[in-house]
Amino acid sequence: MGVLTGILVFVVIWWVALFAVLPWGVETDATPAPGMAGSAPKKPRIAQKMLITTLISQAVWLAVYLAVAYSGYSFRVMAKTLGMPKEAGA
Repeated sequence: MGVLTGILVFVVIWWVALFAVLPWGVETDATPAPGMAGSAPKKPRIAQKMLITTLISQAVWLAVYLAVAYSGYSFRVMAKTLGMPKEAGA
């Protein structure tokens, strides 16, 4: 896995993990202030959730990296298996 591919894979994993972590521990206000959505969380704790997301993403990325590095499997093989079109100019 190249550097750019590794970074892009980490970013994708991070965003997927963020959307999985965002609903954790959400408490809504029983009587929201006028103009506020009833589903808005009292304390979103975004910084804490971003830290948790980063830790989860690092662990998942490491597993993906090890699988690619030591199994001989690559994203190019996966694309060929799924019938993706060839690269431009290849």
